[in-house]
Amino acid sequence: MGGKQDWDRARWLWWLALAGGISFFFAVYQRLDGPAIWAWKTSGVGLLALWAAANARERNGWLIAAALGFGALGDYLLDAKGLEVGAVAFVVGHVIAIILYLTNRRSQTTPSQRLLGWLAMPATLAIVWAMLSPAPGWWHAAVYSLFVAAMAGAAWTSRFPRYRTGIGAMLFLASDLFIFAGEGDVISKDARIWLVWPLYFAGQALIAWGVVSTLSKEARA
Repeated sequence: MGGKQDWDRARWLWWLALAGGISFFFAVYQRLDGPAIWAWKTSGVGLLALWAAANARERNGWLIAAALGFGALGDYLLDAKGLEVGAVAFVVGHVIAIILYLTNRRSQTTPSQRLLGWLAMPATLAIVWAMLSPAPGWWHAAVYSLFVAAMAGAAWTSRFPRYRTGIGAMLFLASDLFIFAGEGDVISKDARIWLVWPLYFAGQALIAWGVVSTLSKEARA
């Protein structure tokens, strides 16, 4: 009973997170900037992190809350401090998420599921190389993308719901690849507006939903 009440009491944070993240697309479309906009950008994933923390009861719960928290920090720092500083925050979040997923491996996976998990990193590296090489510094994007790909591959083969957490992690990866596609002039900057933020926030929301709901159900069992 107590676990169910805790879950219901924290649900308002989930809805506020969706409101913050979805509404931010207006700021993206209008190309708004400034400290208030940076805070708005941070609100979606930041509230997801608070929602995860409100439902955390053991190590796994705190790991997903921390991974989301560093994602929110990265959202803010990308605009407030620059690409390199923001990327560091995201990498820390990815490492925490990888630890979470690798310590919660699925007991049985099909060959196709294992193949996608293993192909995520080399396929991502090949895509980034094709889009950005030989531009100076392309390897910085490649190194960062490997952390995102490792996170996505680990999420796909974890015990958390594949059609929530797994797909969410793949959407996160796709959003970063579209960023690089814009930088490499593979797609236009205007097209990137319609792809990057929607895929990123949808991915983070699905990741949070899959992990937090699974852990909360287990705590109530």
